Amino acid sequence: MATLGDCTAAEAVSDQPPCATSRPAATANGRCALTTQDHTTAVSCSAAALLPGGGLAGGFESLFLISAFRLARFRIPARRGMLFSVSTPTRRAVLGTAIAPAFLQGQPRKTSRPNVLFIMDDQHRGDCVRADGNRAIHTPHIDRIGNEGARFSRAYSTSPTCTPARSALLTGLSPWNHGMLHMVAMGSKYPYTKPQAMRDAGYYTMGIGKMHYNPQRALHGFHQVLLDESGRAQSPEFRSDYRAWFYSQAPHLNPDATGVGFNDYPAKAYVLPENLHPTYWTGQTAVNFLNGYNRPEPFFMKVSFARPHSPYDPPQRFMDQYKDADLPKAHVGKWAAKNQKRNSDKDDVWRGDLGEAQVRSSRQGYYASISFVDEQVGRIVDALERRGWLEETLIIFTSDHGDMTGDHHLWRKSYAYEASARIPMAMRWPRGMVSTARGQVIDRPVELRDIFPTCLDAAGVEPARKLDGASLLNLARNPKGEWRDAIDLEHGVCYAPENNWNGFTDGRSKYIYHALHGEEQLFDLQKDPGEINDLSGVSASEPLLRQWRQRMVAHLEGRGEKWVKGGRLQTRQAIPKSPNYPAAAG
Repeated sequence: MATLGDCTAAEAVSDQPPCATSRPAATANGRCALTTQDHTTAVSCSAAALLPGGGLAGGFESLFLISAFRLARFRIPARRGMLFSVSTPTRRAVLGTAIAPAFLQGQPRKTSRPNVLFIMDDQHRGDCVRADGNRAIHTPHIDRIGNEGARFSRAYSTSPTCTPARSALLTGLSPWNHGMLHMVAMGSKYPYTKPQAMRDAGYYTMGIGKMHYNPQRALHGFHQVLLDESGRAQSPEFRSDYRAWFYSQAPHLNPDATGVGFNDYPAKAYVLPENLHPTYWTGQTAVNFLNGYNRPEPFFMKVSFARPHSPYDPPQRFMDQYKDADLPKAHVGKWAAKNQKRNSDKDDVWRGDLGEAQVRSSRQGYYASISFVDEQVGRIVDALERRGWLEETLIIFTSDHGDMTGDHHLWRKSYAYEASARIPMAMRWPRGMVSTARGQVIDRPVELRDIFPTCLDAAGVEPARKLDGASLLNLARNPKGEWRDAIDLEHGVCYAPENNWNGFTDGRSKYIYHALHGEEQLFDLQKDPGEINDLSGVSASEPLLRQWRQRMVAHLEGRGEKWVKGGRLQTRQAIPKSPNYPAAAG
């Protein structure tokens, strides 16, 4: 049996062309009511299909889209709680042909524009891919993207926490211009967003996984979104698509049974069957989409994994992979002695010397979680390749921010240091899009705001509004050409008042201004990538320190005298939002 629908099998289909679904609202019985964005037909569905293991015979998991058909309203008796079912080929037959089912093969692509596959994960530090030189970690599929395109070795998240980073991705803007200066709720509506711009350019826009939007069912221009929001629920009525699917597969189980919290430092192998893990769900749902996609227009698909963000809960086989691995020890500078004392006796600490053994244990779970994500990335790219679309698709991989995992006795994120702010970023372009050699490593400073204009470049359209980012494709075409020489970094208060800072880096050195007390730090990233030695008090580094300080003055003085007065940086309390935060969100 096969199923189709938005969050699962549709039980009613109009005689109009199927449209984008919007805001499936979970109900007490695990079903959801879908409303449509392009016409008024309502579709009700159960919570299991379109998704991995949605009751399909023989275990074959596929996403069947119905965009090519005009079907009358009907209901077919369901099996295993499904509301709609059709016959499908056997798993062996389908995998043998490695193409979509026959009834989906009638719509040839009618466009020369590339698909855009944007894959991201959550809290993935930049030095935790093997291509970056870390021989302890196994990331062959993420590495492949860069090896067959370009890897950006100096990629940063300007505001390295979830929601401001995702605002940069959504809008292509810097923190001051999109309005989020530290981790507050994302705006409910922005004037110009990546999914809406790609939709306007003629793309079918699909989002899968963690979005972190506000409200949680906001679309921001996506035709369709299938959510994994981890444990977040803005209201008692909310249930993510992942959790609805989970309960349809295992109504007697608890998705949080492993018992590790979403910001905890302990690591523990996932105690449930591996195919119930949210990382697997996200990967399989993306594969399902690719297996069944047959619309004539190109797609823009965002696939957003909720891991390796804690809980560090990978399957046991990945924990075993790193059991005896020589994992890097924490970088700890003398300047970090102030961070030794734990801020709490709970497991969700953000500061504290937890000892070498605990750092290694946490990193075992963290590395294992990354490799689990990497495996899913490989499955997604393989599905793309089986459809014959590899050379018709721009693939981008990155993360929203990093994870300190004990460096300088710090945990989690929100810091200016490399473990928190530097992220992996790789891009593979279709044949003919970029004439320069594949496999290049580009060391120019890039940032999340650059993803939006890159997608527009691939689509062949100009931005409708001014963006702060620039196209990575242009940089790949001419790596030595005109580009920014440095990137600004910024985060307001997170965890404690003293964690309130601005920074600049060109990838070779980094300047940090701690705004609460006016302290400065300076690091030589070429000689000291672990930021062990703070050079701000070294006389030989004074000219470089002064240069960065003056650049920061020029960067901030337009914000007013609370930021710069008389040509001097001011100490200040943090503000959560700039005047550019969208008013519609409050």
